Amino acid sequence: MKRIKLLAAVAVAAITVSTPAAAKKKDVTYAMVNEEMGVPVFPHDITDKPYKIVGVVTAGVRKATIFSKEPSQKKIYSEIWERGEKLGADAVIGAKYGDSQITALSWGSTKAGGVAIKFLTAEEIAAGTKGDTLEGFDPAAWTGKKM
Repeated sequence: MKRIKLLAAVAVAAITVSTPAAAKKKDVTYAMVNEEMGVPVFPHDITDKPYKIVGVVTAGVRKATIFSKEPSQKKIYSEIWERGEKLGADAVIGAKYGDSQITALSWGSTKAGGVAIKFLTAEEIAAGTKGDTLEGFDPAAWTGKKM
């Protein structure tokens, strides 16, 4: 009888501890969102809002097994955004990815990358801060790697 009570108490404690973590849903508002993908990652340049380049982000999205599907564009963009978010970016532009390649450590890996940007504030725009563009931007110069 004591064992049953002890197991019940442990089960209730485990559920109580894990419930808040599961109940927390990330409720984030982005400055701009790619409606189709649900994250602020775009394959093109943004010309209607001035921004500054924060850095280059790269990601490798791997398949779990040889029988797994190729990663979807949404999955790839989510991985790119995860890295852009870590840089404090408002969006990632110029996103590119290639075909899946079999490597020694993976059944298929898709290389992806983009340029992390932060939009200029109203104060920065009023002060005359000039925004960046992707025109002439060389990601290899920032990372030493080709995207």
